[in-house]
Amino acid sequence: MTQLVTRSYPAAAAEALSNAGLHPVLARLYAARGITQAAETESGLSRLLPPSELKGIDATAAFLADAITARRRMLVVADYDCDGATACAVAVRGLRTMGAEVDYLVPNRFEYGYGLTPEIVALAARRRGGAPDVLITVDNGIASLDGVAAAQALNIDVVVTDHHLPGDTLPQARCIVNPNQPGCTFASKHLAGVGVMFYVLLALRAELRQRGHFDAASQPRLDALLDLVALGTVADVVKLDSNNRILVAQGLSRIRAGRMQPGIAALFRAAGRNARTAGGFDLGFGLGPRLNAAGRLADMSLGIECLLTDDSGRAWQLAQELDAMNRERREIETGMQQEALADLARFDPRRASTLCVFNDTWHQGVIGIVAARLKEKFYRPTIVFAPGDDGLVKGSGRSIPGFHLRDALDLVTKRDPGLIRKFGGHAMAAGLTLQADDVDRFAAAFEAVGSEWLDEKALSRVIETDGDLDDETCFSPSFVELLDSQVWGQGFPPPVFCGEFQVLSQTLLKDKHLKLQLSRPGQPRQRYNAIWFNHNVLLPERALVAYRLASDTFNGAARVQLIVEHAAGA
Repeated sequence: MTQLVTRSYPAAAAEALSNAGLHPVLARLYAARGITQAAETESGLSRLLPPSELKGIDATAAFLADAITARRRMLVVADYDCDGATACAVAVRGLRTMGAEVDYLVPNRFEYGYGLTPEIVALAARRRGGAPDVLITVDNGIASLDGVAAAQALNIDVVVTDHHLPGDTLPQARCIVNPNQPGCTFASKHLAGVGVMFYVLLALRAELRQRGHFDAASQPRLDALLDLVALGTVADVVKLDSNNRILVAQGLSRIRAGRMQPGIAALFRAAGRNARTAGGFDLGFGLGPRLNAAGRLADMSLGIECLLTDDSGRAWQLAQELDAMNRERREIETGMQQEALADLARFDPRRASTLCVFNDTWHQGVIGIVAARLKEKFYRPTIVFAPGDDGLVKGSGRSIPGFHLRDALDLVTKRDPGLIRKFGGHAMAAGLTLQADDVDRFAAAFEAVGSEWLDEKALSRVIETDGDLDDETCFSPSFVELLDSQVWGQGFPPPVFCGEFQVLSQTLLKDKHLKLQLSRPGQPRQRYNAIWFNHNVLLPERALVAYRLASDTFNGAARVQLIVEHAAGA
């Protein structure tokens, strides 16, 4: 069941924003998302929260400054997703501009799993040239108690930079920077891993400047890294609070102006996207999946190399390899999804609050995407399992609002100690490891939590809309361009409008997409082209349509197209 709900907004805030010069519709959209003052829409770097508010960042900056001065060798240990890859590139590029001797290591997810494990520490110690003096984790490490202990045993200092939720015990690292660690008062708890590392660099630069390593005129330009920060932030689907929106807006501004890393430019080209009009959608659905494909199917070092190289030719070569991997990933995903849907042919969502599926032929690098697809189709917290090593299975889960996935796994562990070998994640996404023989047992325990936490209302899909558009000038390429120039994303959703339309014509494209021509009741001369992707059921003559506005270029001319999110008989 899907319900359309119109977002409310304080009229006074919308009026104040409009009086400050915002387009009246944009003012209403901002007000509905909690913006009350025009200053909150500003995206200058001066409005970023100060680094000093992050717990442990001053000590980290001092430690890294000492390490640079002493020529201690540093090694960045990255995660294998887009956030981890961009955080690694930011760390390596930024530290090198400040004189650090630094390299990176990213674990192969199929050999070493996630995070700073003792095995990764041992691998780092065996590197050519000997063990590093300092390990710096990016987008991981807050749960790596054993890995940090293993590094300490080898006299390797560890700096943890992470944003994931910590467990009951923190690792005994030399320094920790994580906005979600206990006692941290940093107002934005939603920094991505790349954002945390960017903040560490800001603090380190200030520390080195204070020590006289450079002055304000000669200091490294860290804003040159904001294209990477924007990509990692959007791709990791963290909440776009005001601080994250500034980081993303600044990164997009640089990309649109052509001031980006060669690897970012090459990825735009490989994805067939126009960097001059880049938006969050391009980062999240164009560039992000191509980088993630390397971590899912092979080794994320390929993606990191693409982001680190300053050679445009090399960047293009690597971007093409990543694009080919992404095509392979899509083929694997399609096959797994079809098999999952066949297995679920008799699944009745009315009888279950959660969904768990396992197939011993599936690829563990793609289970997260399949979980997301199944979650969208059935609107249930979903975990997809694939075989691992030594009789284990790896699971990746995606959730719905109102069901904190990591907390649910924690409750399962408390109720049945030993069932889950290890787990971690966020409210909306998590991963876990089980014995293969325990999948059914886990599914029952997971469903027990779901049946307690989720009622019928929570299991009903709600599409929030921004109401009707009664101004015909809004159905114009210029208005779409205005909307596209804003920063939308997780926690600050892109506008979805809703109105009643007459269905003038409708045809199926490739038997899976519904192409429509619509008009407003009483306004038959004004016609709107629309498309509903992955929907093949025809609409009645009159329908209530929830839609996004998009610009469609045909024969060099821009025109507006409605992207249907949901529709029902009016």
